[in-house]
Amino acid sequence: MFQFRSIVASCCFLFAATSFLCSYVVAAETIESPADDQEHSFEGTLRVLSYNIHHAEGVDGKLDLVRIANLIKSVRADIVLLQEVDQEVARSESVDQPTQFGALTKMEFAFGKNIPLQGGGYGNAILSRWPIRDIQNHLLPNLENGEQRGVLSGVIEIGSAELPAIRVLATHFDHRRKDEERFQSAAKVTEMIIGTTEMPVLFGGDLNDDAESRTVKRLSENLVFTNQKPLPTIPVTKPTRQIDFIAYYPATAWKVLETTVLDEAIASDHRAILSVLEFQPNAK
Repeated sequence: MFQFRSIVASCCFLFAATSFLCSYVVAAETIESPADDQEHSFEGTLRVLSYNIHHAEGVDGKLDLVRIANLIKSVRADIVLLQEVDQEVARSESVDQPTQFGALTKMEFAFGKNIPLQGGGYGNAILSRWPIRDIQNHLLPNLENGEQRGVLSGVIEIGSAELPAIRVLATHFDHRRKDEERFQSAAKVTEMIIGTTEMPVLFGGDLNDDAESRTVKRLSENLVFTNQKPLPTIPVTKPTRQIDFIAYYPATAWKVLETTVLDEAIASDHRAILSVLEFQPNAK
């Protein structure tokens, strides 16, 4: 289980960790972060951001959580999927980054550790304007002793009559040239989404493969990606390939109003991708 600690003296955090559900699920965490005075209402659209933050180290070599948080706030994101997040890791000054991002953005958060690293943990995180429950961190297939990858899953309680809750999944697939692990991971994610939920699903992250890969095509058999034409996200200075994606399920649940790659080329070695989605309550 992870160790939690408060970083904002004026705030009171509630701590919780999921129990081990099976041999394929590992612990994840959520902590209630400071909320705005006004209640967050759902008005039919969601602004969803996916961002590989490179443990908040920019291409300028500076470790800066504030500029990541400011980017999130600047696009008024409702739900954020973060990859390459450190929790109390020595290389990033042993800062509890999930807790920091929750405090800086005033959003709820969940974190799933996939790799023990330098005294802490490394994995994915979800930020949300609304409460997150049923948090599970699922380990993905690991072939040939690669880095352990995972999918962080949580139910976001939006509380609207038309959309009470959605399930959100954040992931980061293997980076190596051979794609077998990514392909198996795509199959595992599909199994999770199709087999375990009746509510609308949002999925995203760094897939380390492009739209023409068999990995993305496998996911596309059931999920709908929010852009049909490539929107390059790497290399960050002059992007030529899209490997960061947002998708949803089922196909009739959402209408894509906009998808764009943000014009920020310093804070990380990836660019962030933002999708604005409109819920379709009467769709079948």
